[in-house]
Amino acid sequence: MADRVRYLLDEHIPGAVAQALRRLGIDVQTADEASLRGSPDVAFLARGLSSGRVVVANDPDFLRHHRNQLEHAGIAFCEQGSRTIRQLVEALVLIYEILEPSDMTGTVEFL
Repeated sequence: MADRVRYLLDEHIPGAVAQALRRLGIDVQTADEASLRGSPDVAFLARGLSSGRVVVANDPDFLRHHRNQLEHAGIAFCEQGSRTIRQLVEALVLIYEILEPSDMTGTVEFL
């Protein structure tokens, strides 16, 4: 089986997203599980890069880091309040089903 996209959720992403993804067999780690609660965005991107996880975030600062060419394993970005939990999960499942980790490296997918 090919390598699959794995996720690292920023602390502002609801825990229900992680629960739903896990029920579907998708590897996801929360900010608390990664001991990143309260950490700067660059720490999330660095952890995502070192662990091969796409960072899921709704903080526009992540987009600024991307524009500044900070290296990362990928960002799945959703503007805060623009999607329901279900819509967010569906978008992340779609990425998981059609993209490989190498497709996400250094890119942003807008959800």
